[in-house]
Amino acid sequence: MMRSRAFWLLLALAGMAVGQRPAPSGGAVYRCQVIGTVDEGIASYLQDCVERAETAQRPLLVQVDTPGGSLEATRKIVRTFLGAEIPVLAWVGPGGARAASAGLLVVMAAHHASMAPATHLGAATPVSPLGGGNPPETMERKVLNDTVAFARMIAEQRGRNVDWAERAVTEAATATAEEARRLGVVDSVSTTGEALLATLAGQRVGNAVIPAHPGIETLRPTASQRLMHALSNPALAFLLVLIGGIGLAMELSHPGLIVPGAIGMAALVLAMMAFSALPVAAGAVILLVLAVGLIVAELFVASGLLGGAGALLAALAGVLLIDRVDPEWFVEPGFGLPLRMVLPTAALTALAAVLLARRVRSSQRLPERVGPAGLIGEVGRTVEEIGPAHPGEVFVHGELWRGEAERPIPSGRRVAVRAVQGLTLKLEEVT
Repeated sequence: MMRSRAFWLLLALAGMAVGQRPAPSGGAVYRCQVIGTVDEGIASYLQDCVERAETAQRPLLVQVDTPGGSLEATRKIVRTFLGAEIPVLAWVGPGGARAASAGLLVVMAAHHASMAPATHLGAATPVSPLGGGNPPETMERKVLNDTVAFARMIAEQRGRNVDWAERAVTEAATATAEEARRLGVVDSVSTTGEALLATLAGQRVGNAVIPAHPGIETLRPTASQRLMHALSNPALAFLLVLIGGIGLAMELSHPGLIVPGAIGMAALVLAMMAFSALPVAAGAVILLVLAVGLIVAELFVASGLLGGAGALLAALAGVLLIDRVDPEWFVEPGFGLPLRMVLPTAALTALAAVLLARRVRSSQRLPERVGPAGLIGEVGRTVEEIGPAHPGEVFVHGELWRGEAERPIPSGRRVAVRAVQGLTLKLEEVT
């Protein structure tokens, strides 16, 4: 009887263990970082972070500093955070950081949102301000209304200020750390991520209790995620196109070098990948391609005019590269290519093209040093007597050749090559 009771007791305890989710590990907290634009690389990285944290049953601390990014990538992150089975803690920091546009929605989707002093968030308008007599049912208005509903849903789900979340989208409202806490947009202000964890120690966040004095383990993105995120940089995309153009130009001017051409093709392929991950204006891309074409053409003209025109087109393309009204992206106004980067880069590229073109033209004016034409003018010495009726051997350029002359030339005399006919040299005696 005792054995039977013990068996059923053990069976009941096993059933409870199977049905009960394991408690979060009290020894560590995972941390991941959202630095730069919110793109597909960041979305994939954060999804992996949440999956790993759920597998290990550990809280996840997400450090945020972003100007905004892709609306589709933001939706993926928000869905992941709202469905997370472990506590997700968002912290905007360090001082000077921001969670603008897409970053605001990412922060609000966390179970607990915090900001460091001297940080700000907001300005989540997905498109440029509407106006100019546009009808109310334009695509921009539809996207705006959809984003308003998206922001309100997140705020309601997490118990945050719904009205302010709507104003952040419709009016590009912003708030500092203290203002955001007072308005109920975030839950606390913490100087560091460690300070946030210390404040929440022992408290229930979501469906778990934050451990006291936890260690922090940083999760790194994979190589593909880092590459995808790096390519979402407008400055890098701009430079890749120019590098690709210069590489191809060097290969065209010096055929057979292989390396410049390979580097140029690789840079152009990466640039195309970057353009596919950015809200670029099609017209700006066309201008950039024309600029590269003019710079390459400078190699064959060497006038300086084509290189200068290419520099101007490259600068104009850099200014217009980011599409400010792309409904799939929403970033703060400063996102794009600054003039202090565009103008010097375009000028240096054109200057490099002009210098390379002049180098090519000067090399073209040099006499040939290889092949039959390279023997003309070379001085050698006859090995045997040479005359108009009996050709003989002559030592020229380190080799023995068959030589002919209009006048007899004794053996051992210095001669110069005046012409080359097949494998026979036309010689003339020199003193």
